[in-house]
Order: sequence, then structure tokens, then C-alpha cells
Amino acid sequence: MTEPKPTAQTADNAESSGVAVLDRAFSLLAAFGATDAALTLTELSKRTGLYKSTVLRLLSALEHGGFIRKLADGQYAIGPQPLRLASIYQRSFQVGHVIEPILKQLSVATGETASFYVRHEDKRIALFRVEPSRAVRASVQIGQEYAVAQGASGKVLLAFSLPARPELQAVREQYWAVSYGERDPETASVAAPVFGVTGELQGALAISGPRARLAPSETMYEACRHVLEAAREATMALGGPAIHYAQSLERMTAESFDAPTAALVS
Repeated sequence: MTEPKPTAQTADNAESSGVAVLDRAFSLLAAFGATDAALTLTELSKRTGLYKSTVLRLLSALEHGGFIRKLADGQYAIGPQPLRLASIYQRSFQVGHVIEPILKQLSVATGETASFYVRHEDKRIALFRVEPSRAVRASVQIGQEYAVAQGASGKVLLAFSLPARPELQAVREQYWAVSYGERDPETASVAAPVFGVTGELQGALAISGPRARLAPSETMYEACRHVLEAAREATMALGGPAIHYAQSLERMTAESFDAPTAALVS
């Protein structure tokens, strides 16, 4: 007796089932937050809305693939495989050799956390970052997704992406953006765009630090000058057009960084 041939309907069902399994597996990985070193089976089930039996089967497959580690106490942690993929993701942008040294210089010059963000749909991701040695500083997680509509780097990424947003015209003209307590009430930041050889946006270069430290207009003014100069250096190293940075630096004044006014226009 021969087995029945699969129909288009059964093929579609199999494909849909496979996609559903992948979606559930991805939801387990996404359940880990930036501060979660490990999670219990119960917590993973709660965060994903999946039955514990389903979570266990998926965890077993993810552990086999190196995406999950089971710890001695029975909890689960992220495995080494995402780190390998993250390094490949970073290299795919082919800007690290330029950006990382500039971030180090920028962090030393300002005493604050220097980061480079790229956009992914409605999120912004910190691709590279350098933190200062000082005890009180802004913490930025590499690979962590943040809302693109918040923060200075998010405004820059939106301002220089299509479709153009009328409310961000000022950012496109001045080549910088600031934020005061948008993502974190205690943090302020300033960012500028970085472009490649054909003029395409590569990402946003930013510094962030305690709001109380950066909020004074003179301090933010100096911070923005450093960020613009660093973004110009990165753009030139990547073969991009750099004339607008000089124009922005010439136009800037400390009065541009009065916190309430800057927050409105940037």
C-alpha cells in the first residue's frame, strides 16, 4: 500500500506549523531582558504565554543549538550562539574599524558614554559603545533594542530616513539632535548622523550621560561640538560628504542648547 501524496493543503499546514514553532522559539529568546542573567521555567512560561511542556521542548532544541544554557540550579540562560551571530551582525556593517576608535576618543574627550546606533524598523540598536571609567555614567547595552522615536540618536535615525518627517526638519538642517530624559528621566544625550561613500546613512553617533551633568547649555554645547566633529571624522573615513558638519559647527551657539528650547526643536 502506497502512502498518499502530500496535498497543497497539507504542505501549507506543515509550513505554517514550522513557522509557528520558530515564532515560539524566538519568543523564548526575546523573553530575556537586558538585566536577566537567568530565568526559571515558570517565568519563561509566564512571559511567553506558552505551556511549560511546550517551553521545555523548545528549550531542549535551543540548548542543543547553543542558543540556551541550562544552569546547575535548573534555571535557563542565553547560550554562546547569539554572541557569535552578534559579532557577524556587527561585521556586516563594515564600519567597526572606523567607528570603534572614534568612540573611544569621543568618550575620553567628553567623559561620557559614546555609542553608535543603527535603525531596525521601529527600533534602534546600539551596535558599538564605549563607557567612561567614572562611576556615575549612562549605561548602554550593545545589541539592546530601544524605541527609535525616543532619544537623540533615534531622532537622527528618523530624520535622515525615508519617508521624511516634517517635525524633524530642524534636525536635518542642523545635523544634530538632543534629548533630555526621554528614554530614562535621569539621562540626556546628543547625536549626529554618519554617512557612507554614496551619502547613505550609516547610523547615529551619540554620547549620553546623567541629565544633571549634561543639561547645562554650555556643557551640552561642548558635547555637541565633540559629537559633530567625531561624526564628521567617521563620515570622511567612510568616504561620505562632510561639508554639512562644518556648517553646523559654525552656526551653533550655546543658546541653542537651552534644555526646554532644544527639546522642542530637536
